[in-house]
Amino acid sequence: MNTKTWLWVLLFVIILAVAAYLVAFLMKRRNQDKLEELEQRKIALFDLPVLEEVDEIKKMHLVGQSQNTFREWNQKWIDISTISFAELESLIFEIENLNETYRLMKAKEAIVEANDTLDGMEKEVEEIRQGLKELRESEERNSEAVQKALDAYESISDTVSENPEKYGVSYNELEKQIQNVERDFTQFVALNTAGDPMEARTVLENAEKRTYEIQGIVEQIPPLVDTLTNVFPKQLKEIKEGYETLKKDHYVFENDIVAVNVEKLETKVDATLSNLEKLEIENVSKLNTEIAKEIDHLYDIMEKEISSRVYVNDNKAKLTSLLEHADKNNHLLMIELDHVSQSYILNNNELGSVRGFQAQMEEIQKEFDETEEKMKNKEAIFSQVASFYRESLAQLKDIENGQVEISRSIKDFAPRERKAIEKIDDYELELRMLKRYVEKQRLPGIPSSYLEFFFVTGERIEELSQELNKIRIDMNHIDHLVAVCDEDMRTLREKTNELIDSSTLTEQMIQYANRFRFSHPDIKHAIDRSLSLFSREHQYKDALDVISEAIERIEPGATDRIRKYYFDNKETTI
Repeated sequence: MNTKTWLWVLLFVIILAVAAYLVAFLMKRRNQDKLEELEQRKIALFDLPVLEEVDEIKKMHLVGQSQNTFREWNQKWIDISTISFAELESLIFEIENLNETYRLMKAKEAIVEANDTLDGMEKEVEEIRQGLKELRESEERNSEAVQKALDAYESISDTVSENPEKYGVSYNELEKQIQNVERDFTQFVALNTAGDPMEARTVLENAEKRTYEIQGIVEQIPPLVDTLTNVFPKQLKEIKEGYETLKKDHYVFENDIVAVNVEKLETKVDATLSNLEKLEIENVSKLNTEIAKEIDHLYDIMEKEISSRVYVNDNKAKLTSLLEHADKNNHLLMIELDHVSQSYILNNNELGSVRGFQAQMEEIQKEFDETEEKMKNKEAIFSQVASFYRESLAQLKDIENGQVEISRSIKDFAPRERKAIEKIDDYELELRMLKRYVEKQRLPGIPSSYLEFFFVTGERIEELSQELNKIRIDMNHIDHLVAVCDEDMRTLREKTNELIDSSTLTEQMIQYANRFRFSHPDIKHAIDRSLSLFSREHQYKDALDVISEAIERIEPGATDRIRKYYFDNKETTI
């Protein structure tokens, strides 16, 4: 190897050494930077106020499960702050030595391990702080609840002791219950101070529960006491005095239970007070509702008789007047029916209805007289009398309506008869006019169907005349015959017009068709057929149909023109 080659080898070695140094320097520098970051994180973790938070919760004098939870978090903090921190310090010291002695790869691995350790410590510390926070907030809430219960207790105690009259017979038992709660709170403080948190918590929960139970009772008692000691006694006294006054004023009660029930209710009020004395609030409320309902019933009994007496006094004259008026009307109506029945047949049992009215009024009069006798002897129950008055007034109103209806129905017999008689004259006159009208046309013959209907109509009119000539007339049958005759005359009028119109139009149609007789052979046949129906068979409508159809086949619209001309000039041509 020549000198030049050695020089190149030496130069390459130097370059490699410099490069290795630079790499080692940079790695060491980078490890140092990460080591400083690790140190900063460690210091930040050490500076967290965990110890102050632990001391703050210690001052809260936790009990029960809260104290156990706190101990667990506290122990975890002790473990981290002593063991974990010491291990972390050792690891950091080892990293520094490795880095200074250029064992850079081991230093890098140790840095990763230290960061993982610190990550775990930071997570655990965050969990501890969060647990302590929740514990603190929970205890603050519990403390507020305890304070709230204490405030409620003190308020109850003050309210009851300052207003014993509001609690009546229940005062002594309330005081006893309040003292029991006070003993529970005192026992809680003693147990908590003595370091028995579990038992203290149980006593506290019991004290809180009983406090709120008593608070609910205290709120309900005053209105119950007022009702039992003031309202009910006052109402029962009022009922008793009112009842005695009504009895002196000669009021009579059906199934007289007022006095007996007042005594029963007074006993029931006393028994309910005994329940209240034992703080049986639910039972007392139920009994108070029952007593109130029974008292209202007694008021209703007396008020019913008072209002009934007023009603009787106000409507006595009205009932008497209506009864007299209805009786007089019934008498007059009976006379009128007797008179009418001599000339007309009564189809709706009018006499039976009027006799029924009379029987009803006699029954009302009889009961009215008995009621009057009872009132005279001070034996009448006014509610019963009022009920009788109401029923009787309604019954008399129905009787009056029935009387008016019967009177109206028989009073129009004579006008209906006169109208029917007048109708006969009209019918006979119109029959003669229709007969002359047909004869004037000088037709070759009259259809048998028309003649038959004409004679039937005449017979109906004759039947109507015979019915009207009877000694006693059935106006319902007369009205029916008049309606039938009206319908027959209307139909006969239509048949007559149809007969005349058909015959006249047939003649005019045949005259018009003659112009086509030689030019249209079928017209000749239609004319002959129409003439046969007209002259021999006297079927004028059929004759008109035959000739009309034939003309329409030859000259559409011609028959309409002929018909129009005929009806426009009918009055002058016929």
